[in-house]
Amino acid sequence: MSRITEMFASSEYQDDDAPLWSFVTIKEKIGDGGDNRLWSCNFREKVVKNSYSRVKAHLLRIYGSGIATCPKVTNAYLVDLRRVCEEAENRLKSKNVPLPIDKRTPTPPTLPPKRRKSSNIESAFNIEDRNHLRAEIARMFYSAGLSFHLARNPHFVSSYSFAANCNLSGFLPPSYNALRTSLLQQERSHIERLLQPIKSLWSLKGVTLVADVITDNAPVCKAAGLLIEAEFPHIFWTPCVVHTLNLGVKNICAAKNVDGNENVFNEYGWIAKVIGDASFIKVFIMTHSMGLAIFNEFSSLKLLSIAETRFASMIVMLKRFKLLKRCLQNMVISDQWNSYREDDVRKAAHVKELILNDIWWDKVDYILYFMDPIYSMIRICDTDASNLHLVYEMWDSMIEKVKTTIYRHDEVLENEVSSFFEVIHEILNSRWSKSCNPLHCLAHSLNPRYYSDNWLNEVPNRVPPHRDDELSSQRNKCLKRYFPHVNVRTKVYEEFSKFSSCAGDFGSFDSIEDRWALDPKTWWVMHGSSTPILQKKQNGSKEGEDLVFVHSNLRLLSRKEEGYKKGETRLWDINGDVHDSLDDSAGILEMADLSLDEPDLEAMLFLDDGNGGEENETIRV
Repeated sequence: MSRITEMFASSEYQDDDAPLWSFVTIKEKIGDGGDNRLWSCNFREKVVKNSYSRVKAHLLRIYGSGIATCPKVTNAYLVDLRRVCEEAENRLKSKNVPLPIDKRTPTPPTLPPKRRKSSNIESAFNIEDRNHLRAEIARMFYSAGLSFHLARNPHFVSSYSFAANCNLSGFLPPSYNALRTSLLQQERSHIERLLQPIKSLWSLKGVTLVADVITDNAPVCKAAGLLIEAEFPHIFWTPCVVHTLNLGVKNICAAKNVDGNENVFNEYGWIAKVIGDASFIKVFIMTHSMGLAIFNEFSSLKLLSIAETRFASMIVMLKRFKLLKRCLQNMVISDQWNSYREDDVRKAAHVKELILNDIWWDKVDYILYFMDPIYSMIRICDTDASNLHLVYEMWDSMIEKVKTTIYRHDEVLENEVSSFFEVIHEILNSRWSKSCNPLHCLAHSLNPRYYSDNWLNEVPNRVPPHRDDELSSQRNKCLKRYFPHVNVRTKVYEEFSKFSSCAGDFGSFDSIEDRWALDPKTWWVMHGSSTPILQKKQNGSKEGEDLVFVHSNLRLLSRKEEGYKKGETRLWDINGDVHDSLDDSAGILEMADLSLDEPDLEAMLFLDDGNGGEENETIRV
């Protein structure tokens, strides 16, 4: 016991909640409730009527509390009094040690401190229960290894908000089986109802939203595809055909003179020079106000500034130049151009020289002439239509057409060798070799058109797919991955044999004639009933299909909500915390829709054996 306690404290009133009551003498309690008492200070025996807070202020020299401080309390006494208060607080802390919150292990409730009453705010908002619920939710994240990003999911937030605002006594969350069966089917039906207004507009506006997974042909994308194929043998990573063709166009139109490449560069390096000259003319006219004004007087069409990232941008630019040839020539021989002295007279003279050079225009025509088959294939493939079953044949036909145009222009006989074509063929063949995979070969083999006499007789030396060594090898490799079980695969081989050899039901007159007349999908619907396994759509399960449908469409529908663009749930389905504004990138996204169709451009002027596993979807033909 401290010295000050022996000298001034009384033993009548001991309370750790209010230890300083012992340093005053309580005369009487004022009123039935509250904390007011009539007391006198043990240091100076002055009678005061006040609460404990005034006792504390009086003894501990706390100014501004409505009571004078005690003049008899020296600095030494003050230190002792503060120590008494601290010791009392420490004793209270040792009595009230809270246990971890977990209702699964019942624990005796901790008694509140004496005279401690719950405030109205605590009672109204159930602060203790709220803290317990937060702890349970956090424990769910930690135990299941859930991403913290899930906390931004609006459906996660709304589920707890709904449960908290409704009187659902005894409610239990859905079970494992309910989530994967009845609730999943119920949610799919719900989403289909939500999508109905959008689907009803497709016949009027067309399908403008396509959900797909698209990558370019970068090495990292190919490496990712190989990793997926190794894990799931029934999945194929197929390079984008349009991107592959565009890379071939760039290789042809942007030749580089490097060590050991001199001979090849000499064969087709002139193409890059012609395109460079066209770019020089376009930039000169569009970046000089006077030159652009003169050009607009002679042409109603515009010079398009096509981004290099657009497919076949170089060919599109040359096509526009060919359309503007007469206008450009009239411009540079006009009096306005002759008097043009705004910036660089030398460059203006060079522009005039190029535009009036017939040899230069002949080269432009030649480039467009032999590149037209490539450009046409890009336009066919750069659509929403399904073209996988046509790609293999289109590549062969495209290369053959390029050869024909070059041989005809250079007046080379069929049995002779064109060094220029050999270079172009090497570029195109290299690109095709990198992009072709077994899926192309299987799709080609399942197209009934390529077994018809009409198609076989179009070009000499054509053979049906089942008699082509490369196609047969790649097709069988693909079938092994789609049908890992030997017994099932044997039946598939038998069905394909009937289809390719026109045996059984496939030998009827209508079946053979329709191979040329009908599109592949219609033909299989009409004549493919005898080969159910070969044309069967291979799915993992109905449950898996429903899950993918619900998952994808919930995310797409959320983009129409205001909360997706701002607030706590902004971009909730994209991992990460920092994202650019949707509005800031809208212009870039709109320009990404630019197609190769010139009318659209005109309207958009701007500057081997796999192990088992579930089988996935086969090719639709």
